[in-house]
Amino acid sequence: MSATTDCFADATGGVPDAEWDRLADGRFYSSALWLRLCAMAPGSVSGGVRVATSGGGQAAIPVAAVRDEPNPHLRWHDMLTARGLPSPAPEGILVGQRRGYLAHVLAGEGGDPTAAAAAVLDAVRALRSPLHDDPKIARVAMYLTTPDVIALREAGVRTAPVALKTDAWIEIPPGGWDAWMESLSPHRARRIRSEVRKFEKVGYEVRHSTLAGSWRDVARLLARTELRYGRSVDVAPMAESFRRQGELAGSRAEVVLCSRPGEPPIGFCLYYRWGDTVYLRAIGFDYDKLGSAAEYFNLTYYLPARIPGVRWLHAGTETAEGKALRGASLRPLWLLDLSEDSPLAGYDEEIRQHNQSLLTRLRDSSRAVAGALEDELWEPYC
Repeated sequence: MSATTDCFADATGGVPDAEWDRLADGRFYSSALWLRLCAMAPGSVSGGVRVATSGGGQAAIPVAAVRDEPNPHLRWHDMLTARGLPSPAPEGILVGQRRGYLAHVLAGEGGDPTAAAAAVLDAVRALRSPLHDDPKIARVAMYLTTPDVIALREAGVRTAPVALKTDAWIEIPPGGWDAWMESLSPHRARRIRSEVRKFEKVGYEVRHSTLAGSWRDVARLLARTELRYGRSVDVAPMAESFRRQGELAGSRAEVVLCSRPGEPPIGFCLYYRWGDTVYLRAIGFDYDKLGSAAEYFNLTYYLPARIPGVRWLHAGTETAEGKALRGASLRPLWLLDLSEDSPLAGYDEEIRQHNQSLLTRLRDSSRAVAGALEDELWEPYC
């Protein structure tokens, strides 16, 4: 498959969903379903690259042609300049998906990571954008994991990776809830059990639904949460977006709601189950009606953790300490400029200083965060 604008034929570059998912190999945020959900959001043109590798296999990666990207967490120019680093121009090709903040080079089960990275790198550098006439636009990968960065560097990327955020994962042992409590320190287990008791004492009714069956409540409660933090939103377009997501995702998009008996829901958590992993997506509350009963933690972590067969909760970025206190491990996510003439070339020392500074701030922020950092994933570039 040539790296042309044909890659922007649809969210997977015209690759059938089953073939794309074989290469994604269980990585939900790289799955065809998630990429099609991302493509619903305005502001960019989503696509996908699939190429043959030197070893006779195949590799793939999501891409998006970016112009005036509305999501601040994808504006590489703003993020790099805020860190005092040189940056490519703000328009170009985003390498990785547009939501979810966890990107991978896809090689399928047993694929050679370096061969896949080399094939993807060549394809991305040759890719033409449907939004830009200049072939020398930026090509920036965001929210890559450490193994993917290592593979791309071995494949020929000259720039150093820039640490962006922590990525939180909570492991649920095979024994489920009871085994999870046993795996935690006594202090953390007591904290969690206390928060569960507070929640149960209030007498909330808990209901499990799909997004297709609860999108109105989800939009209403998320708007209330945004308002609490000073962000006024129009509920109607938000509700329509959730309706469309629910229609496409079907049973994959699940929602847990809580309410007082006989009343409308006052809290929700939206998540996706993929294999043995729950990917937490959104949470919202009518805060004026809560009972100060650890509703956030119960809906976000403790109820999903008790779903039969769940072995991982992917809690994503932000609020590192709250997640660490509940047993999460914290892995780094990186920005890597794949452009051949990257302005970051030659700034390895400055980038390493930035990365080390972020890691130091995290270690110094709390004992829980320091203990949750997976040091071996940070240290290659810090």
